Amino acid sequence: MKHRRLKTKLFLGSCLFALAFILAFPSSGTAAGKDMIRIGITQIVTHPALDANRQGFIDQLEKEGYVEGENVKYDFRNPEGDMSLAASIAQKFVSENVDLILAIATPTAQACVNAVKNTDIPVVFGAVTDPVAAGLVDDWDQPGGNVTGVSDWADVGTQIQLILDIVPEVKKLGIIYNSGETNSKVQADEARKVAPDLGIEKIVEANAATTANVMAAAQSLMGRVDAIWVPTDNTVVSAFEAVVKVCEDNSVPVFAADTATVERGAIGTPGIDYYVLGLEDGKIAARILDGTPPSEIPVKRVPMTNLHLNPVAAERMGVTIPQSVMDRATKIIEE
Repeated sequence: MKHRRLKTKLFLGSCLFALAFILAFPSSGTAAGKDMIRIGITQIVTHPALDANRQGFIDQLEKEGYVEGENVKYDFRNPEGDMSLAASIAQKFVSENVDLILAIATPTAQACVNAVKNTDIPVVFGAVTDPVAAGLVDDWDQPGGNVTGVSDWADVGTQIQLILDIVPEVKKLGIIYNSGETNSKVQADEARKVAPDLGIEKIVEANAATTANVMAAAQSLMGRVDAIWVPTDNTVVSAFEAVVKVCEDNSVPVFAADTATVERGAIGTPGIDYYVLGLEDGKIAARILDGTPPSEIPVKRVPMTNLHLNPVAAERMGVTIPQSVMDRATKIIEE
């Protein structure tokens, strides 16, 4: 009996020691681990392209083994264009020491990169046009630091060429954008650079610092331009219906750089698929969570594979899309 009691005591002691060891040294957070990975997600405003970026990211991480509610928890925050709130959200993620941040669009990415300085929290960005110009990374191929991601850089020349393919007589092109958004300034600069070679004689710019200024900016271009092009500007795209109304009322064709705006009244655009962009963000995040430093992951560009056209919107602006252009479309919006 004494011998059995001794064995029982030894067994209980071993169990208690094992339990103490597990509590003292919890398992690390991986796709197959038991800890919950915490990911903060922030995007500057609500609109379809950025929403698609976010959903693609979540879907891809699930494919990589990071399943919401099982081993990953998302904290999604949207400042709706308020930059002071964007900075507060970024600081919140840092104070909570999240495992990774997905920052969608240039302004929120800038806020997050500023917030994570002097920490080891990785930032993956999405829908950023030029991450070098925005001060997010040192180089496209060698980002440096703890930041990398996916760019929505689109070929501006190809987009302007579409305008001319549909409305060949355009000589004066209006651009509406928020000059405070680095991504938009980069695109406007590119438009000024390529315009002369395409036969555009003049670029006329209108600034919209907030969504409340978008309609006035569009109205300021009436009588001065033959068509309007809107870059992937978060401020203007958020209030894109105001641009459409002004253009329809004045029979001025409007085009955009974001395919999602074609469903909202733009005549058309060649562009990228933001859901695919989100998938690429998810692949990058999985690599980081599995141990690859962000500095070793080059910034990725998503190719322009789509051509979205809205012939009904074109008709409301007095434009008929040539059949040769319609034949190239990957998606035709029929309202």
